[in-house]
Amino acid sequence: MDNTSPVPNSQAAASPRGSDVLSLGFGTAVAMWTVGYVGHLPAVQWPSPLLLVLMLACLLGGGFTAGRLTGRGLSAGLHTGLLASFLNLLILGSLLTDGGSSIVPSMLIWLPGSLMAGAALGALGALVSGRGDRILTGRAWDSAFSLSAIGATFLLIIAGGVVTGQQAGLAVVDWPNSFGSNMFLYPLSRMTGSIYFEHSHRLIGSLVGLVTLVLTIQLWRVEDRAWVKRLALLALVLVIIQGILGGLRVTGHFTLSQDAEVTRPSILLAIVHGVLAQVFLSTLVGLFCVTTPLWRKAEIHQHSGARIDHVLSRVLVIMMIVQLMLGAVLRHVSGGLLLHITWAMFVAMVAVFAGLRARGEHRSVPMIPALGSGLAWLVGIQLVLGVLALWGTSLTDSLGAPHVLDVVFTTLHQTTGAVILAISIMLMLWTRRLIHAGSGVSTRGTTTQRRDHDPSCGYSGSEG
Repeated sequence: MDNTSPVPNSQAAASPRGSDVLSLGFGTAVAMWTVGYVGHLPAVQWPSPLLLVLMLACLLGGGFTAGRLTGRGLSAGLHTGLLASFLNLLILGSLLTDGGSSIVPSMLIWLPGSLMAGAALGALGALVSGRGDRILTGRAWDSAFSLSAIGATFLLIIAGGVVTGQQAGLAVVDWPNSFGSNMFLYPLSRMTGSIYFEHSHRLIGSLVGLVTLVLTIQLWRVEDRAWVKRLALLALVLVIIQGILGGLRVTGHFTLSQDAEVTRPSILLAIVHGVLAQVFLSTLVGLFCVTTPLWRKAEIHQHSGARIDHVLSRVLVIMMIVQLMLGAVLRHVSGGLLLHITWAMFVAMVAVFAGLRARGEHRSVPMIPALGSGLAWLVGIQLVLGVLALWGTSLTDSLGAPHVLDVVFTTLHQTTGAVILAISIMLMLWTRRLIHAGSGVSTRGTTTQRRDHDPSCGYSGSEG
């Protein structure tokens, strides 16, 4: 369904809901944090001039997108760049000190200067783009904002995978401080080796927490469906719990001490932390689906095998969550390999069957065939990555220290699993939303029915 509309005039083009700037501002920040995270990895270490150019390109790109899609031109670009630069202060605080207690004087000028520069670059990007002739509607921006939160969460999952692969989960011995320093003021010059992996993971976690908080507030402000508001609140509760679990995994209990005699690191909490990350991601994916205009203006397709699709997709999600739990146990305690592999074969068969059925039986239904194709392809890729992850693990075992290929393949394997879970969640929700039991053998020859109202949160097919 087309979520854009022609721009009749500047007044109609404006979005009073605010989700457009929030989506683009947070999305630009996520892009910049991704560039910064990858560029500063010890094994990568891009030159500072290259990192600066890429960061500036992200700001220009955010402004350009704002100019093209919001219909508000310069103003949207300026606010997008300003918001992204403000979010970057979560990282730039690490440049305030010189490694001691004194503040670097130039940073008192540089920090506000970065805000002005970000706003200027965003405005420049919008100016270059000009006003787009088609814009996203207000409700489409709500789902786009959810996508920004999902993007930040995937970055966090990747960073968490690197932490586990590098065996760096205890590199920073205290929490919520970092070696006695405020987490956001810990000097960048000290973020080396394992400390970089763990500390950057914490910083990215703060971004995920912030975007989830703002997303929840925004949806409570603009949503007219109480159950969607409750789903957003659930996401916020989950991310708070997730942050606390991540900290207690290091200390074992609430303490600011750096003394190893006081702290009690917990492997069990590390496993729960990893699994809950996937549950949190699933909640955000659900929010994305139910806030799309397509969900509200659904055309219901009748199919005699709808109940099979509903049950199959639900079973797949449950199996995926179990598999991710087994994977978390395997990564943290190196146990249950045979069970993980065996269960993976069952998951793969169900996922491929569900994907091919979605692609073959429901070709005329929006979203469903694409999700089915993506699911089938990703399962094949995941099986290959699983084999490569096992090979990488053997290299680490023989070396006696984390091998770079082990870290790369296990992290890719974990992240692809998260993507498969996200697609499985989407397939479950969209199948339930768009396909209902009825006569006929395929959706191609059956009638469709539009539903515009959904009084429940049961995904029963009326407007959610």
